[in-house]
Parts: sequence; structure tokens; C-alpha cells
Amino acid sequence: MTTPPRTGMGMRGLRSLRMIRAGGRSWRGIAVALVLIVPMTLFGSIILMTPSPSIFIGGSFGEDCASAASLADASQAAASDIPADYLRIYKKVGQEIGVQWNVLAAIGKRETDHGRSQLPGVGSGTNYAGAAGPMQFLISTWGGKAKIKITPGINGYASDGDGDGYGDVYNPADAVLGAAKMLKRNGAPDDLPRAIFVYNRATWYVDQVLEIARRYAASGEIGVPADADPACDGGYVDSASSEVVQKILEYALAQRGKPYRWGGTGPDAFDCSGIIYMAYRNAGLSIPRTTFGQWPFGVKVRAGDEEPGDLVFFNSGPGTRANRPGHVGMVVSKGKMIEARCTLCGPIKVTGYTDRPNIVGFTRPLQNADVLEQLRRAVT
Repeated sequence: MTTPPRTGMGMRGLRSLRMIRAGGRSWRGIAVALVLIVPMTLFGSIILMTPSPSIFIGGSFGEDCASAASLADASQAAASDIPADYLRIYKKVGQEIGVQWNVLAAIGKRETDHGRSQLPGVGSGTNYAGAAGPMQFLISTWGGKAKIKITPGINGYASDGDGDGYGDVYNPADAVLGAAKMLKRNGAPDDLPRAIFVYNRATWYVDQVLEIARRYAASGEIGVPADADPACDGGYVDSASSEVVQKILEYALAQRGKPYRWGGTGPDAFDCSGIIYMAYRNAGLSIPRTTFGQWPFGVKVRAGDEEPGDLVFFNSGPGTRANRPGHVGMVVSKGKMIEARCTLCGPIKVTGYTDRPNIVGFTRPLQNADVLEQLRRAVT
């Protein structure tokens, strides 16, 4: 393994080393495959389509952190058209998952008029294509049954949005949460055209959903949630406990929007462990290159004690198991990580990990003895 170039850290770097040796208590934390069968459209007024399908347009809609936050306001059209309970669910789920609430609302409008449609498959049963509920999931995509107990490893988007322990495709809170997760997995909030296209594979559908979403926003624009906008990355970096962690986060966050490529270590594409390997190199540190090497390398951290710069591992992919995880992300704040997930999972992005199945555990590479020695040499 090539030893990365050292970087000067000065007295702040020495303080960082002392904090790392102390166990990290001084750190400041801050708050399968592409789905081939997609929901079928039941309802929705025809919207004038744009001349050029937006599926071919790039993904970022926001301009800066402040403007992205302001785009959360609902327009008068949204307030008058969306039932109050649905509007509350769209906003709550959008904030929790990190996708645009107005895009969720636009899909709900286009599919079933926010559950008000009387067509088959909205309140019970399925439509002619087997889709069900206010967000029109195929039962097979939902999890195999219309109402299913939520347990780790469910093969589908069944979700529990109301806390009763079950994912009910006819329950608006559950269905909207499932839709948000599907959008997030496939590119939202950054690449909305792609995410919506996966939800329903038609360019006219993408255009209609985006048009409705614009009408629902008070600004008339489709923004990126503040915690997903690159302009807001400063919050992650500034809260880091040390200059070392700041350099690691800065590099990783700068790769957002780039594609996944197996074996990739940049500069144009990365795989899950490659982006982490290079982020640590950016801070002058050498760690193992692969997920299989990174898992035993770091000091194990109890769930709930993870901090920015730590790694979160998943039992995912062929040849992986509980003691040999096959996927890794990097914690950027409690509950959020940056990851390069898979070829069909959309670009590198910040996403949540608390509701992801098959988490194996967390590690802290900065407390590995070899890394501590590298840090010691860098400040002497």
C-alpha cells in the first residue's frame, strides 16, 4: 500500500491527536437493485408537458442553504388542494428522509389525488395492474402483503410511519414514508428526474410530477432540502472535532453527485470503500482500501456513540455476512452518512442510516494504533 503524503497540522493537529487518544469524548457531533416494477398511475389531471423531457436534465435544483430552507413553504394552491393531514405527513416525512415534501405531494396528487380517488386500489384491493394505496405501490414492491409487520430485512418499501409496528400500504403515513425511501434510494433529493422516473418509468410522468411540485411550492421552485444541499456542508465540517476530521469530511462531501464505480478511487467515480480510503488520504492517513479490510481495522464503536469520521458497515452483497460486511458509509452527523452505494442507486450522496436494515456496526479508524502513530509522526 502506498503511503500517502503527510500534511502539516501544527499545534491544532497535536490537540486533535490528544483528543483522539482520549477516546473521542471531546468530539462535537451534530444533530434491490433498481426496482424494475414501479407504481402504476391511477389518477391526476393532465399537466402541460415541457418540450424536452426533464429526465435528461441534471439533478440539482437548489441555489444555497438559506434559499433551500425557504422552499419548504407551501403555496396557497397547495394549502387549498392538499388535505391538512396529508400535507402534515408530506412535510414530516420529507424532513425526516431528506426529500422534497412537494415532490412527495405531487406524486400523491398524480397517483390518487391524495387518497381521494374512488377508483379501485386506493382504499382497498388493487387496481388492474396490482397497485394499491394512496401512493400506488405494487404489493410485490411493498413487501409481499398489503399490511406487513416491520422487521429487519424486509424485502420491499413497506414502512411504519405511524409507529404501530406495521407497514400498511393503505395508510397514508406508511405509504408516503415508503415512497420517500424509494425516491431517496434512487437519487432524490439531488437527482429528482431519475428518482421519479424509477417510481414510474415514463418521461411524461416525470414532467407532470415536477410541474405539480412547482405549483405546490410557495417560491414556485423545486429546492433541495437544506441538509442535502452542498452549500450546507459547512455545518458538517465546522462541527468536526479536529482539523483531521474536517479534512476527511471536506474531501468526502466534495465528491457528492459523482457516480459509483466498483473499484473506483476517483477522481471521477468511487466505490463505497474507495471514497473513504481517499478521504483519509486527503488528511494524510493510510487505512485499508477495501470494505473487508476497513471493518477489522477501526476500533469498534457502540451504536449511538458514533461521530463524524466514523464508519458504518452493512451486511450487503454476495459473499458478505455479519462478521464480513460488504458495504460501508462514513458518518457525517448523527443519523447521516455519505455513501457511494451501487451503480443503480444514484450518485454519491448524504443519506440516513438509522432506518437501514442489516447494519453490522460502527468503527473509528482514527483510534487504530497505526493511524495514531501516523498522526504522532505528522506533528513531530
